[in-house]
Amino acid sequence: MTTAETNMRKQEPGNVAGAERTSTGKVFVPRVDIAETEDKICLCADLPGVDQDGIDITLEKNVLTIKGEVKPEVPEGYSLVYAEYDIGNFERAFTLSDEIDRDGIEATVNNGVLHLTLPKARHVLSRKISVKSSDGAGNGRESAQSGNAAGTHAAAGTTAG
Repeated sequence: MTTAETNMRKQEPGNVAGAERTSTGKVFVPRVDIAETEDKICLCADLPGVDQDGIDITLEKNVLTIKGEVKPEVPEGYSLVYAEYDIGNFERAFTLSDEIDRDGIEATVNNGVLHLTLPKARHVLSRKISVKSSDGAGNGRESAQSGNAAGTHAAAGTTAG
């Protein structure tokens, strides 16, 4: 088996979030892409065979848990003779920091791809801080540009010693 084929195989989780599994059958760890913008974090999880009704997302304390249930369909009157891939449910957990606005989390699913949007809390969003002159006469650039050590310290609000 090549390295590429090995990497394509589904991974089975060990012990997700320290919980004991009570259901039978295989449970796989879904592959997830995580992207970040200035104001949110986006997760895209591959959950093939899972529809909207089969997804359960919970947030308890700081742990966001995604569970996906696959309902295998076999045509009536047929039985499975050979399968090239395993069918099983999905489960993955993420520990969230205090930077996430827990009330603003949104989720959508389309064709087995789950999109989670985790907005950042207001207190962690970056903002532009304007700089004002403390002497009132100018913008402070004159002292900093002169190359004079005392002038540079004066522009920074300290005195040279």
